[in-house]
Amino acid sequence: MSWGTELWDQFDNLEKHTQWGIDVLEKYIKFVKERTEIEISYAKQLRNLSKKYQPKKNSKEEEEYKYTSCKAFLATLNEMNDYAGQHEVISENMTSQITAELARFVQELKQERKSHFHDGRKAQQYIETFWKQLEASKRRFERDCKEADRAQQYFEKMDADINVTKADVEKARQQAQIRHQMAEDSKAEYSSILQKFNHDQREHYHTHIPNIFQKIQEMEERRIVRIGECMKTYAEVDRQVIPIIGKCLDGITKAAESIDQKNDSLLVIEAFKSGFEPPGDIDFEDFTQPMKRTVSESSLSNSRWDGKSEPKPGSKSKGKLWPFIKKNKLSLKLITLNTQVWNLIEGGGPEDFSNLPPEQRRKKLQQKVDELNKEIQKEMDQRDALTKMKDVYIKNPQMGDAASVDHKLTELGQNMEKLQLEAQKFEGWLAEVEGRLPVRTEQSRRQSGMYDTQNTSAVNNCAQDRESSPDGSYTEEPSQESEMKVPVTEFDDEFDDEEPLPTIGTCKALYTFEGQNEGTISVMEGEMLYVIEEDKGDGWTRIRRNEDEEGYVPTSYVEVYLDKNAKGAMTYI
Repeated sequence: MSWGTELWDQFDNLEKHTQWGIDVLEKYIKFVKERTEIEISYAKQLRNLSKKYQPKKNSKEEEEYKYTSCKAFLATLNEMNDYAGQHEVISENMTSQITAELARFVQELKQERKSHFHDGRKAQQYIETFWKQLEASKRRFERDCKEADRAQQYFEKMDADINVTKADVEKARQQAQIRHQMAEDSKAEYSSILQKFNHDQREHYHTHIPNIFQKIQEMEERRIVRIGECMKTYAEVDRQVIPIIGKCLDGITKAAESIDQKNDSLLVIEAFKSGFEPPGDIDFEDFTQPMKRTVSESSLSNSRWDGKSEPKPGSKSKGKLWPFIKKNKLSLKLITLNTQVWNLIEGGGPEDFSNLPPEQRRKKLQQKVDELNKEIQKEMDQRDALTKMKDVYIKNPQMGDAASVDHKLTELGQNMEKLQLEAQKFEGWLAEVEGRLPVRTEQSRRQSGMYDTQNTSAVNNCAQDRESSPDGSYTEEPSQESEMKVPVTEFDDEFDDEEPLPTIGTCKALYTFEGQNEGTISVMEGEMLYVIEEDKGDGWTRIRRNEDEEGYVPTSYVEVYLDKNAKGAMTYI
């Protein structure tokens, strides 16, 4: 099957396809290049590893290598060094036999493709220009025929009129003859151009274009064959070093088999043997006296073990369990109030992504931090390049004006400062989510205008004492709990005298939640509980299991069924 006969009208598609083929070739070159870089890096790491564990000269380690196990380990290190060399060989062969050859072939392919499609466009442009000439000749012939008909009709009209002079009739006859002659000439020209166009068009679609497309097809097939050959070479380069790598592994195996435990044991004897004979039996000395017994030296020596001391058990400290007490209720209510105001201020889509679930928020913040760091690195690279250029200009003024880059350096510095401030802001938010830092006080400063002086102090302390944990719950620092003071004593009394909240509905746990933080409660998936306080906009719902167990759970973890007749139940529209 030939492209010239089957694809005679697909010039544009062939142009796109051949460009795609070159792109595939360049992609394969990039793949092999990255593989060679990996091989070089791997070989370097293996060499460094082997060097790291080589025994140091004139040290105690050299003495240890008289043992067969240490000698085997040293042989393993040497074989690993040779093993690394084979990976360097792989990288070198792939670079010379694949990367360099394919890069040269791609350049030749691009030039050849450019030449073929240039010829194709030229032939196409020629036939299009000829077509326009044919159309112009056709229109001219049509116009001359119409004018000849009009002249003939005018002559016949003049000839039939008895009032017209003979001279006028002769003049009309001559004009009609001229127009007829012009029409004949146009007809001859149109016929000639049409014949030539048909001949050139046949040549174009049956000779020129098929030849060009055939060359393009051969070029594309060479590309396909070449990439197949390179893939074979890719495998052969690896296969060539397999025997040598096998020898390295055989050397390691041989070194392991050379380990002789008996020989090493003899070496230990030679190293530490004193040469003394073991002490003999001690003769019995009887110092027995009537009614009196002396304590022998051996019994005195054994008396050291009579007074054994009982080990003291270590003190076991239990982690403090934070009960759901009224003081913590006050803290959670202040946190709820603070969060509601924050949501009102920020509205939809806050910059710190606080409207998202914790894990999604963390991903968004991490993505933003990575983007900012890339931009900062880019600005730093530009600054370093401009700084070097300025130094060159200072040393060689004839190459350029050093002052011309000062404005750009200043601009880069300002951009870097803005990006760094932005990155620090998002890193702070990310640290809050990951539980590394306390909540920033900026949130409290935003709310300072919405509270009176006393309440602002209490709310800000609560906001600073809490942290966002990865599961979306809040934690408080126990050391800071005792330092929080609420100036309004009536507020404390109100919560101290607080009666248990009434039940306003029920809920079903959609997921298991581990309530490990203060004020929260653990629930199991599918568990049914009582709702005593709705979500106030902070993402938490207060529930009760029984009279003694109540706390907050994330609203997204439960499905709430409110009792419409209960007091304080919210009406949903």
